[in-house]
Amino acid sequence: MSENPSAEGGASYAAAGVDIEAGDRAVELMKEWVKKAQRPEVLGGLGGFAGLFDASALKNYERPLLASATDGVGTKVDIARQLGIYDTIGHDLVAMVMDDIVVCGAEPLFMTDYICVGKVHPERVAAIVKGIAEGCVLAGCALVGGETAEHPGLLGEDDFDVAGAGTGVVEADRLLGADRIRTGDAVIAMASSGLHSNGYSLVRHVLLNQAGLALDTHIDELGRTLGEELLEPTKIYSLDCLALMRTTEVHAFSHVTGGGLAANLARVIPDEMHAVVDRSTWTPAPIFDLVGRTGQVERLELEKTLNMGVGMIAIVPQESVDVALATLADRGVDAWVAGEITDRGEHPDGAALIGDYAS
Repeated sequence: MSENPSAEGGASYAAAGVDIEAGDRAVELMKEWVKKAQRPEVLGGLGGFAGLFDASALKNYERPLLASATDGVGTKVDIARQLGIYDTIGHDLVAMVMDDIVVCGAEPLFMTDYICVGKVHPERVAAIVKGIAEGCVLAGCALVGGETAEHPGLLGEDDFDVAGAGTGVVEADRLLGADRIRTGDAVIAMASSGLHSNGYSLVRHVLLNQAGLALDTHIDELGRTLGEELLEPTKIYSLDCLALMRTTEVHAFSHVTGGGLAANLARVIPDEMHAVVDRSTWTPAPIFDLVGRTGQVERLELEKTLNMGVGMIAIVPQESVDVALATLADRGVDAWVAGEITDRGEHPDGAALIGDYAS
């Protein structure tokens, strides 16, 4: 045995499966996209140990409250892996993080990402970052840094996962939430772009495992292939919500993610009130019926797992409804009055869905 561990044939990081040069190449490829996701408060460039944001920009606030959130995109990443399409999954990540932040009325400021891969494929990693950067532009925030980690032996060469964390700011006296909601307020629903990034374990189990559908199968009722439908990026509502706050009075938002519409809406409803949402005010996109019908999934199970066509809720006073709907329409957001806030009655969970979906 050689006494010199660095002699030819000795252990090395590359031999263990980590390619530092590929990582460096990925960083070079992603730089152009990160540059596109900036704000004037960001200092420095990509490659530092920490992202810098000039907090003096917050001096104009009387009492600035920082809001933070972190999230991933779940098993939707496996659809991207199977299709070999990596430049949309970042939109999902930004939406999951920044649309949580805007719920309290906060303006998104900056975001960092974490990409974990079995093997670094530079172009693939850069494509993921491209999607994240594009999502940050849509959310109005900066991408100030991130981490790409190579985990050979733990993940397959083509496996990956993404996560992110974000920060926003809101003036204390403009903080939205349950304490602002009043009986009689209107519940305005904003349409989702599809499944978004929740419930994919159920969707994959039903459509891919049970039904055995291939991702390249064209589904007539969807008007495209199954893979194209499943990889549809999550709608990013951050700037739409901020526009509502600028143009009219808003009492609360609710981001409809895991748990479905009722459970997420209940999170912002005061204990003494509940929200009544009428299903007949909208028709869920065909993908929701396809999952339910194919897997014989009960409606309650669908509704507590998937968004069923509503990605964001705004709760506004009745006198703000017309302006709110007009503002959203001007921004290309499909929105409608889906219900109202009432005194608590027979619905102890804080939110109830009534009626049947429109056909």
